[in-house]
Amino acid sequence: MTTRLLVALATTLGLLTASPTRAAETTTHDIVIYGGTSAGVTAAIQAARQGKSVALIEPARHLGGLSSAGLGMTDSGKHEVIGGLAREFYRRIKNHYETDNAWKWEKRDDFKWWSETGDALWRFEPSVAEITFRAMLAGTPVTVVEGERLDLTRWGRKSGTAITEIRMESGRVFQGKIFIDATYEGDLMAKAGVPYHVGREANATYGETLNGVQVAQATKHQFLLDIDPWRVPGDPSSGLLPTIQTDGPGTDGAGDQRIQAYCFRICLTDVPANRLPWEKPTNYDPLRYEVLRRYLAAGWKWKEMWRGHHLMPNRKTDTNNSGGFSSDHIGANDAYPEGDYATREAIVKDHEEYQKGFWYFLATDPGVPAEVREDVNRWGLPRDEFQGTGGWPHALYIREARRMISDHIHTQMDCQLTRETPQPVGMGSYAIDSHNTQRYVDTRGFVRNEGDVQVPLAAPYPISYLSIRPRAADCTNLLVPVCCAASHIGYGSVRMEPVFMILGESAATAASLALDAGTSVQDVPYPALRRRLLENGQVLEWNKPPAKH
Repeated sequence: MTTRLLVALATTLGLLTASPTRAAETTTHDIVIYGGTSAGVTAAIQAARQGKSVALIEPARHLGGLSSAGLGMTDSGKHEVIGGLAREFYRRIKNHYETDNAWKWEKRDDFKWWSETGDALWRFEPSVAEITFRAMLAGTPVTVVEGERLDLTRWGRKSGTAITEIRMESGRVFQGKIFIDATYEGDLMAKAGVPYHVGREANATYGETLNGVQVAQATKHQFLLDIDPWRVPGDPSSGLLPTIQTDGPGTDGAGDQRIQAYCFRICLTDVPANRLPWEKPTNYDPLRYEVLRRYLAAGWKWKEMWRGHHLMPNRKTDTNNSGGFSSDHIGANDAYPEGDYATREAIVKDHEEYQKGFWYFLATDPGVPAEVREDVNRWGLPRDEFQGTGGWPHALYIREARRMISDHIHTQMDCQLTRETPQPVGMGSYAIDSHNTQRYVDTRGFVRNEGDVQVPLAAPYPISYLSIRPRAADCTNLLVPVCCAASHIGYGSVRMEPVFMILGESAATAASLALDAGTSVQDVPYPALRRRLLENGQVLEWNKPPAKH
């Protein structure tokens, strides 16, 4: 969808209306955190525990980012490297489910993964995640501000290389000594003049092998059967079906501006008393799913899609993309990272309509095999989750947007431990995981997806402090734990919620040390930072032998 069409859709939806104004208010804090994601919450808690005055600003009305928006199937990798506040969060999750009244729709002993939890639980309901984040914040003096969005036109001020204040659309101004951009988009980072990258670098840029266009590598979430791409089968003059791009995939390893696909991580239930029926969404067009209809008719095994259907407590799920045609809205989000609010809101709305239509199609369309329709109709959105949005998640899964350019770019080599990573402030361990970016017609004339990369790692890897703070010439009092300095493919492993929590806490620890010493974030002595992180339970190294793959 082009930017012009997105703006037109935004106008139709009434999304270009100016936000209400109020009398300007200015407050001052030691640390100002923009973005109430899981990273933002842990940063705020840690900064407050270090004795700093903190403002946590969340543009929406929910805290916890995707961890409380449906991503209950934690992409954790090795649990042993998740420490500090991240570990505390997952321990609190387990504590919640240890109470009998937490189990309304099933018995605790019937939940398959309960016996394997150890000291923490890595699967949870969205509402429980947000309750837990808010409970953790409740024990601190953090000033939590919700429903305030950065003014993209008059964003704030810098004095030399230091941000002095940021301005919201309402006119509210937040002054601070150090700022943390904990958003998925990196708007504050961008407005502050910190350089960044959007899209996929070429393999040659950093000497990688898995970056850029990936045709040969894209074997997962791929079409397993040959599907005709034309509106009239066999007739190219009839035009391509929706969701298929008109141009080719490009050359393997070449860079481009494409973004890995987004989706909503929906929560489903098969409990009739708690299950909402599938409803026909606005602007429903079954032609959007014609590729899927043909795929099913060709004999695709429907059960492959349930591989992304992960069971959570109380007979609920975290249902993710799986298979060649699924909930990922491939190729529809390239304009999102650099888009203004109206453009982004239109993209979010388009994803919602696409994904709701996807499930409605599977549940009702006569062209879908009866056993598939029956299977889908066993499930539905839960009445007791996302009650303000009819059971639908309140946030889109922004898997990747901007990525900072700083003194150390976290790349494939860091993930695979083929080079030394300086000044570690946390660890990641999940596989390199990047979703498809485009759907195209291959040289044989059939539908294919491009971009999916899934490569397991031999062992956990460190993430550098230099990757979460800008270069000194760009900004001296900003930290960026989410849109950190990483290549596209390096970010494919870093971009997991436990890692964001870890990096959020480490960013706040560094900010506190910088304030105590009166230095820039670049001049924080690493030995002191490392010592403080270890004192707070962060894990900075892995001493076990690597796994064999």
